[in-house]
Amino acid sequence: MFVAGRREMQLIDQYAIENLGLPGAVLMENAGAKVAEEVSSHFSDKKTKVIILAGAGNNGGDGFVVARRLFDMGYAPCLWVLVDPSRIKGDAGIHYDVFVNRGLPIFYLEKHSIAELRNMIKQADVIVDAILGTGAKGAVREPFDQVISLINEQASEKWILSIDIPSGVNSDNGRVEGIAVKATKTITFVCPKKGFFLREGPAYVGEWKAVDISIPPLIAETLKLEMPKVITRSLAALSLPARPQTGHKGTFGHVVVIGGSHSYIGAPIFTAKAALHSGAGLVTAAVPESVYPLTAAQLPEALFYPLASENGHFSAKAIEELALKLDEYDVAAIGPGMGRFQDGEQWLAALMDKFREQPIIIDADALTLLRDHLHLMTSYPGQVIFTPHPGEMARLLHTSIKEVETNRLEVAKSFAQEHRLYLLLKGHRSIIATPAGDLYINPYGHDALGKGGSGDVLTGLIASFLAQGAPPLEALISASFLHARTAETKGDTLSHYGVTPLDLIAGIKELLNDMVKLR
Repeated sequence: MFVAGRREMQLIDQYAIENLGLPGAVLMENAGAKVAEEVSSHFSDKKTKVIILAGAGNNGGDGFVVARRLFDMGYAPCLWVLVDPSRIKGDAGIHYDVFVNRGLPIFYLEKHSIAELRNMIKQADVIVDAILGTGAKGAVREPFDQVISLINEQASEKWILSIDIPSGVNSDNGRVEGIAVKATKTITFVCPKKGFFLREGPAYVGEWKAVDISIPPLIAETLKLEMPKVITRSLAALSLPARPQTGHKGTFGHVVVIGGSHSYIGAPIFTAKAALHSGAGLVTAAVPESVYPLTAAQLPEALFYPLASENGHFSAKAIEELALKLDEYDVAAIGPGMGRFQDGEQWLAALMDKFREQPIIIDADALTLLRDHLHLMTSYPGQVIFTPHPGEMARLLHTSIKEVETNRLEVAKSFAQEHRLYLLLKGHRSIIATPAGDLYINPYGHDALGKGGSGDVLTGLIASFLAQGAPPLEALISASFLHARTAETKGDTLSHYGVTPLDLIAGIKELLNDMVKLR
């Protein structure tokens, strides 16, 4: 499933109208019909009080269709037109005229007061936001800002349905300047919009659903549009590595986790456990010998390789010790709990020279230690995966977190292409970028992941799927989905407050069982 911005949707709509012969008014009829069906599917009682708030553009046109369709279904919706009707033109004007010609009731904001509108919104069970669509940008102007404020006053009590995108949310970047509708659900057309997943967007869009209005999704490929894709449950299931029943521990790969330090004992344990509990055949934890007794006591199912240490961190001698056994490992996860230490940059750069061509995952403080040695990534013969959170990404780019968060898609894509690596930029809506410039957005996950150690679990999942034979992109897709959805399911049962890395690891096994059935 593609993710579109304003320009992409304009091109897709234009192609459907001009090349396929689908009139805009027909597409609008289809869109409004789908929204009306959504309302009726949630509220079968025809006495349900529905208010539709319509602007002048195509979003308003959709609203006119919704109102008419609901009348035909036996409801008695209340349609408010928020603009001078002389401003309603084009396809929206066609559907406005149809509504008027049928003699159906309309309220005009210019003939009534805001107080009257507030009263009717308060009485409604369902509020349909048909004010501003994907073409809107910038701060919301009067009177729309006042109307949106009235809608949001009811956000905790009413079912608020936005058409295509919540009014006030920028469809390209999710930015909200001042105010936007806080939707319970958003019904969008053809495909989700970038603004659903960026900046403030996720806080406003609510649950979203992309519906068919007779525009073939393949138009995006016909037009050769470069659009991100959204990760779905089915895509994640198909991305899981195959697991033959005749396999043994050698079949499913050997992961080495290189990390740990005197201050961060738990991180490599979480990574190793996640790898083992998601199918890796063997996992070795290569940790400083000074913390080996503590880590080994908590991870009896793993192998261990204690390495020379100094002041609670790896020492220079550890590089040569590792070099003796690197050929035994299929995948390396480098960084969980490693910490930053004196000469750490040189230490890690020297270690990179010892690898041959195994896939390697760089995480946590290893990212910071390598930020001035990124040239090593382009010359590495194997596949490289970086998994930074926004702070680590900012350090890699020598910029601010704000700059990263403001331009997540662009930052991820350009970094992955420049350094010829796979990037998983973590966050509320994580982004995967490939060396070829492809982008994937993970629409799952919430604050249950906001706890130290959650990222270490994700690293272990990625390493495990790589070791079992998944290509990097597939490993990232399946691991990021599994990680985020497990947090959601565990958040439901344990509360968003209480989910720990070990809870994630336990839940991953349960969700994996369900995903395998979808293959």
